[in-house]
Amino acid sequence: MAVTLVNPEGLPKVDIYRQVSVATGSRMVFIAGQVARDADGGRVGEGDLAAQVEQCYLNLGTALAEVGGSFDDVVKLTVYLVDWTPDKMPLFGAGVERAAAKLGVTPAAPLTGVGVSALAEPDLLVEVEAVAVLD
Repeated sequence: MAVTLVNPEGLPKVDIYRQVSVATGSRMVFIAGQVARDADGGRVGEGDLAAQVEQCYLNLGTALAEVGGSFDDVVKLTVYLVDWTPDKMPLFGAGVERAAAKLGVTPAAPLTGVGVSALAEPDLLVEVEAVAVLD
């Protein structure tokens, strides 16, 4: 595995991700922001943040698998959330947990969450992009 995830002493411990990733692989993979669309482009989870988060992570899993990777290879996630407020965190976490269970992984790469006013289409509540490093 080309990625080691670390929670350094002196930094807050966060349940859903680690603060640092160390990548030693040689092939970098940049995955475009994934949204709540299925393989046919159909809408998934309209108005349901947890369902949309789940689909975003499932789409990332598909993209990673296509290039021979998995969530174990992810070094950084960036999550864009429409009209974000802290009370939405349980919904975000639920979506991640459901996707992780389906994928059989624990996505724990460093994560930056960014509150935004809108995404490319009005029904989208979340978009997730990833950077991975493969051996």
